[in-house]
Amino acid sequence: MFAGFTHQKIAVTNATLNVRYGGDGPPVLLLHGHPRTHMTWSKVAPLLAQHFTVVCLDLRGFGDSSKPADTPDHAGSAKRAKAQDCIELMQALGFPRFAIAGHDRGSYTAYRAALDHPQAITHLAVLDCVPILEALERCNEKFARQWYHWFFFAQKAKPERAILADPDAWYGGRPPQMNDEEYAGFHRAIHDPATVHGMLEDYRAGFTLDREHEAADRAAGRRILCPTLCLWSEHDDLADLYGDVLAIWRTWANEVQGGPIASGHHMAEEAPQALAQALTAFLLEKERPA
Repeated sequence: MFAGFTHQKIAVTNATLNVRYGGDGPPVLLLHGHPRTHMTWSKVAPLLAQHFTVVCLDLRGFGDSSKPADTPDHAGSAKRAKAQDCIELMQALGFPRFAIAGHDRGSYTAYRAALDHPQAITHLAVLDCVPILEALERCNEKFARQWYHWFFFAQKAKPERAILADPDAWYGGRPPQMNDEEYAGFHRAIHDPATVHGMLEDYRAGFTLDREHEAADRAAGRRILCPTLCLWSEHDDLADLYGDVLAIWRTWANEVQGGPIASGHHMAEEAPQALAQALTAFLLEKERPA
């Protein structure tokens, strides 16, 4: 796993991040979703490292990265704060410009980085997501049934108590696609009260500052300027909920392409070859000037 990659903790202004990086070539930063850690990329990262310098991290609040202090507005878990972590991390590694790809909750940080730091992001890939504001504005009975966890996780204290009473039952036990090392990191994360709280704060920020930031972007006409790839899991529910997913992204980004991956939700674990091929083809496109 991650053969030839360096593993270290790197301090940025407001967080200490658990990071692995390796490979050679144009830089790409990979961001995981909930309830995963950077280990979700263990099958994809080595494939990408044949062409790119690949950086994987645990987002602040997740995995073995530091946990932000609680505040009433959940600012430490807002995607703007996490995007700033990404910019500072990549600068520390010598990459003022880089591509970024995020899955699930990580995708929200990825496109926030592209919106807030257009000079730094060369390419954006968003996997299994539409913008938070779009999801909330389209919320109906079907969304509420299938994504009820968004609303439950936003509540105070109760979701932590429910999850930590039996984390394995809540998250479904050991995923069949995980090897022993991957599972050990996943198991440690979902059993750690501080990490569970940090993961839930990510959702609470979604309903507060993240939504406000996206509304302000839209009102100001701010758009994603870099080439954007949107991929979704064929056997998950994104297309079922939203129909033309790319049409939604074209209201936020100037240049959009994408399509489905034959996979369940955790595509990096379930379909690593297909995902790596799609990302490689996209990222090898001619880099746009700064």
